[in-house]
Amino acid sequence: SRRGANGRANGRAKRPARRRATAESMAKAQRDITVSEFFAKNRHLLGFDNPRKALLSTVKEAVDNSLDACEEAGITPEIGVHIEQSGTQRYKVGVQDNGPGILKKQIPLIFGKLLYGSKFHRLRQSRGQQGIGISAAGMYGVQTTGKPVKIISKTSQRKPAHYYEIQINTKQNRPEIRNGRGDGVDIPPGEKGRNYIAKHGIEWVESSHGTRVTIELEARYQRGRGSVDEYLQQTAIANPHVTLHYIDPDGSERQYERSTQQLPAEPKEIKPHPYGVELGRLAAMLKETSESTLSSFLVSSFSRVSPAVARRICGTARLSSRARTTRIGRREADALYQSIQQTKISNPATDCISPIGEDLILKGLHQVVPGEFYAASTRPPAVYRGNPFQIEVGLAYGGGPST
Repeated sequence: SRRGANGRANGRAKRPARRRATAESMAKAQRDITVSEFFAKNRHLLGFDNPRKALLSTVKEAVDNSLDACEEAGITPEIGVHIEQSGTQRYKVGVQDNGPGILKKQIPLIFGKLLYGSKFHRLRQSRGQQGIGISAAGMYGVQTTGKPVKIISKTSQRKPAHYYEIQINTKQNRPEIRNGRGDGVDIPPGEKGRNYIAKHGIEWVESSHGTRVTIELEARYQRGRGSVDEYLQQTAIANPHVTLHYIDPDGSERQYERSTQQLPAEPKEIKPHPYGVELGRLAAMLKETSESTLSSFLVSSFSRVSPAVARRICGTARLSSRARTTRIGRREADALYQSIQQTKISNPATDCISPIGEDLILKGLHQVVPGEFYAASTRPPAVYRGNPFQIEVGLAYGGGPST
């Protein structure tokens, strides 16, 4: 009926008007985010997108750090990797090396702060460069198990070891120390130190120097392709100067003995090559330089740029080689960039990379992989966009179905 319809219409509740955001309210909601906060929510970008890869990434980051530290200090590496299951889909990873150790004040920053490190600005070969790897693994461990990263490091037989339990404060990208009074615990050398380690259940194989990191994380262990086992085997082949001790979650022990005492040649740091620098970076370098003239800027900032090459670059760009760098604007920088691409510049030196070499590849294969035929080949160094690289390959054939 009409009356009934009106009754329903009159009785219908009015919807409240939708509250619209204003420029002021949106401004209040905006804030900075730290790099650790970003990666905590996007951990798949760092190789922690599933439990199997998380375990492999954690072991790889810790082993890579150990190899780099030992080689840079001129120490023949000896590395222990221990993985044990601590619960359903939970594993504890411990990696210890005989490297030079880490200074006490640096430990929280290295393991508890993303984008902290010494390798990012160096143009030379190293396994880890971004300052994200091991700290990201620790962050993943804290997120998935709530357990802090445990680090013990020692720089000398006569000095105390330093023990820290750390987690990252992702809001501020800074370390939070969970043991001691904000500066970890010093473990004295000798019998007192051994007693302290045993009493507190600290995992540490007695050594005069070195570092051990222990991370508990949500993970899945499996054998075969893409596994921790395969990665460690390949690491032993590619690094015949390393001794690896490995205990897997089943308690099985494997040992890869080094086949040489010879460390790889130490790579040298070089300046960037002009072909590898983009326009925006070139403009930024011009603003940051302390060199007064364009010619001196080119010679001091890049590899393979002599004064004669610098003059040719400036001439093609129709700029004076004596032009003041403070007066170079965006248009002049663009002309300079285009000129660099048109100028013949020698390839950069390749001593910033450290190839294994055919002899050592063969030694590694013989030591680790049973076979009937072995071959290795190293191509001459090449350059892509101003960055040197080198391709090496090794082959083992026969000797069983797993070869």
